Amino acid sequence: MIKVFPRNILRFLVLVLIQVLIFNNIQFSGYINPYVYLLFILLLPFETPGWLLLLSAFLLGFTVDIFSETLGMHTIATVFMAFIRPYVLQILAPRDGYESGTYPRIYYYGFLWFLKYTVILILAHHFVLFYLEIFRFSDFFRTFLRVILSSSFSVFFIVMSQYIVFRK
Repeated sequence: MIKVFPRNILRFLVLVLIQVLIFNNIQFSGYINPYVYLLFILLLPFETPGWLLLLSAFLLGFTVDIFSETLGMHTIATVFMAFIRPYVLQILAPRDGYESGTYPRIYYYGFLWFLKYTVILILAHHFVLFYLEIFRFSDFFRTFLRVILSSSFSVFFIVMSQYIVFRK
């Protein structure tokens, strides 16, 4: 676990910089906003304690909020995503459970498993984020379309990162 710590700090910093400098500037007609910084929470080891997972999500969301000036919305959505992550992992667990020393990546568990895992958590995050942002149900379907489109693009970039950065 100690060996993973510096790598995760570097991943945290790189993903926040990529999100703030590149992906926060991508917006297609207000409907598509990809959020790749969530990859940090997605790739944390299975053995990560719950308190550390929530603390990491809080720091990640808070950091993105500072640079995006969004008043805690990313923090709330990211902590929610981290909160449901253990339950999603439990639902998607292979019959024999997760092997020790593996990580939630395409390399270890395959494309379909990683896609399900990513889609569920990204949809949950985006749902909370965008409905907190709009904070009314009068634009429910318009906001839902935004959730679906932004989630699709976020999942696309996250899955592509698995093939580009995290190769065998």
